Amino acid sequence: MIPPDSPFHPDNEAGYRAWRAEKLAAYPGRGEDLVVAVKDPRQLTDAEYQAIWHLVRKTNMAIYATPLGEREDKESVRQLAAQFGLEHLDANWLADEDGISSLTPQDEEGKARGENAVSAEANAGAAGVKPQSGDRSQYIPYTHHRIRWHTDGYYNPAERRIYAMTLHCVRAADAGGENDLMDHELAYLYLRDANPEHIRALMAEDAMTIPARVDESGTARPDETGPALLVDGGHLHLRYTARTKSIAWKQDERTLAAVKALEDLLASNPPGAFTLKLQPGMGLICNNVLHTRSGFTDRPEHRRLLYRARYHDHIRNLRG
Repeated sequence: MIPPDSPFHPDNEAGYRAWRAEKLAAYPGRGEDLVVAVKDPRQLTDAEYQAIWHLVRKTNMAIYATPLGEREDKESVRQLAAQFGLEHLDANWLADEDGISSLTPQDEEGKARGENAVSAEANAGAAGVKPQSGDRSQYIPYTHHRIRWHTDGYYNPAERRIYAMTLHCVRAADAGGENDLMDHELAYLYLRDANPEHIRALMAEDAMTIPARVDESGTARPDETGPALLVDGGHLHLRYTARTKSIAWKQDERTLAAVKALEDLLASNPPGAFTLKLQPGMGLICNNVLHTRSGFTDRPEHRRLLYRARYHDHIRNLRG
């Protein structure tokens, strides 16, 4: 249930208007405005820390740029995140032993199945078939293919929701591999301004269903139905994917209109949607904003590599 005094409650018009005005005031206009130079990610200076926190508070995301270059250093990335209260990793079955995923192509022979590949590691065991451990080539993040608009872990159950994530570039693609980014709170704002009924539809407890699957332990999981938009601890959270194979939307006029409005919004490149290509040593830290990845090309001797860490925590200001 959403607290009635939350600005995200569809009936709290006064609270929403105050929040909306603050949200839009001095909102960044370019992707470059999100970048903060960092000397040592393991120990941010106060100026670096406050610059990142200011951006996260305003846009739910920031891009840090370190001198790490192509160094394969997960620990520095993990320590940067920990400074903002990110500690509880979602160790999905395709992640490395430390719970952080090394996203690099596994489809060197061009056999990946594109739109027919399994979405975002998501439904380990989609269609009721448990995948073979280590076979990542059937999962889109481990291919050269584009990834459409989504939030990470939209398929996770309530007790394992992904509230924050980091994405750190070790090696960039030769061509392509850009990310589109959009603050989910800004998407909420645009949708609510267009039609408050879109918000009510996406907050319904039966707005979306994740199809039954078999998880990494071999346990069968039933269909899981829940809201797309929700509020947890005062934070707005969005569960979304533009893919149609891994999610089933409620088949009523109001819900389908809301989903279509969100699709159209994301396709329109609205103000506040940014496109960036992370370079070696750069990374995204965010409260699980909407994002994409374009298709890309690289070389066998220089594969694109990004570290992705997903957290059950929200980003917090630990320095007061």
